[in-house]
Amino acid sequence: MPAFPAHLTVAEVARHLRLGTRKVYDLVARKGLPHVRAGGKLLFDVAEVERWLAKSAGGAAGRAGLPPPVVGGSHDPLLEWAVRESRCGLALLTQGSADGLERLAGGEVAAALMHLPSADLSDFNRAEAEERLRGRGVALVEWARREQGLLVARGNPKRIRTVADLSRRGVTVAARQPGAGSAVLLERLLAREGIDRRRLRVTATTMGEGDLAMAVRSGEADVGLGARAAAVPLGLDFAPLVVERLDLGVSRAAWFEAPLRALMAFAHGKRFAGHARSLGGYDISGLGAVTWNDPA
Repeated sequence: MPAFPAHLTVAEVARHLRLGTRKVYDLVARKGLPHVRAGGKLLFDVAEVERWLAKSAGGAAGRAGLPPPVVGGSHDPLLEWAVRESRCGLALLTQGSADGLERLAGGEVAAALMHLPSADLSDFNRAEAEERLRGRGVALVEWARREQGLLVARGNPKRIRTVADLSRRGVTVAARQPGAGSAVLLERLLAREGIDRRRLRVTATTMGEGDLAMAVRSGEADVGLGARAAAVPLGLDFAPLVVERLDLGVSRAAWFEAPLRALMAFAHGKRFAGHARSLGGYDISGLGAVTWNDPA
């Protein structure tokens, strides 16, 4: 997959500066906005534009419409740690993949982490991006691949190993809130097995990976669908089912701002790689690859 572009088109730099495209052409002609020509098109180097803005008295006013430095969407232990340790200045609003998708589409967040599976489980996030994010100046950038499976008590006393086991008599289930990527994944897995979700005995509904793991650890539920990284710290057993792709949906304008730059720079470092290994269940070899780019 290609890296996120270092150069912006006229339309992209207009979004970055929160200006109309005509104003961008005017800044090129009258104010010397730095650019190059390639194949008859104007392209703008991000770093040069940033330096030009710093020297421009009117630069700050044009940037007032940037989304707030908030990452919405799914809860992920690795992202939560990276935001804290990188001191990037981003806040987290982790209320599920679907919530993050809607907030990103509405310009309420700078980025949103999501892991929304396609109906046949062959892909993640792109179908939703095509439907909800076209024309919004957004791209999907891979964060990690992550193992999802069944979290059960140490020793797996009820011998829960497959999705079909969730509907067995006497098995209690911890679920995620509607719209969470794990909730959507559970629905897809149940449908593939021909199991009506109403057959599950759900005894806990949780808002995050950690809460789901705690529900299993405390005995409130026998099993929950979640990430291996949530099972390991609490000493739970884990039965892998799916490797999912976690994507950061990012506003192109916010992507070039300091908070997201700092987060991604940290994520390419050795500390991040070491922590991903220690959590377990992560593959970060595709970090930063663009998996979908708004064609508008």
